[in-house]
Amino acid sequence: MTSLQSVHSASPPPPAEAGAPLMILLHGYGSHERDLPGLAPYLPPLPWASVRAPLAMPGGGAAWFPLALPEEPDPQDIEAATVGLWDWIDDNVPSTHPLVPVGFSQGGLMALQLLRTRPERVAATVVLAGFVPTGPQPADARLAERRPPVFWGRGDADGVIWPAAIARTQALLPTIADLTERTYSGLGHGVDERMLGDVRAFLDAHVDSGG
Repeated sequence: MTSLQSVHSASPPPPAEAGAPLMILLHGYGSHERDLPGLAPYLPPLPWASVRAPLAMPGGGAAWFPLALPEEPDPQDIEAATVGLWDWIDDNVPSTHPLVPVGFSQGGLMALQLLRTRPERVAATVVLAGFVPTGPQPADARLAERRPPVFWGRGDADGVIWPAAIARTQALLPTIADLTERTYSGLGHGVDERMLGDVRAFLDAHVDSGG
């Protein structure tokens, strides 16, 4: 199992005020921690921490866990990545700050992993072109009762996320969350202004930015 000690932040520090929410930005497969901060100007004025995935890849990118389609990701690899991410959060973010995970693609899966393992830490979750893994997660039963807010947006021309992953995400999320689901015509595996506008509206509705 791969060590996750390389997980780190490249962002402003968490807010000092107890109870202030913090966005946790989680990049996609092969990208890096300098990617998603570019979305911050389009989102509510929340402080953020952008975290680098632990597995180094050629070209300077990183991955949260190995991915070799058409095989499904190994649940043990996902569990290890989740434990490592929580270790980083526990070491760097005071427990008084609710988390707002915002993840793209593989990072979207990791955003949901935070929710599906320790939902008491999560105020709202944003999944951009992401998916859920096979199999249940520890907090799914509690989530089915609480139904916390989740945004899931994807393009209808996304050729990267495979059909089985989309189908199980469509089946699961309405059962464990108060789901806002949006599909964007003509959008591939990416993010556009339509999606960001909907994310902004979602976060404005569910998270107190103090602004």
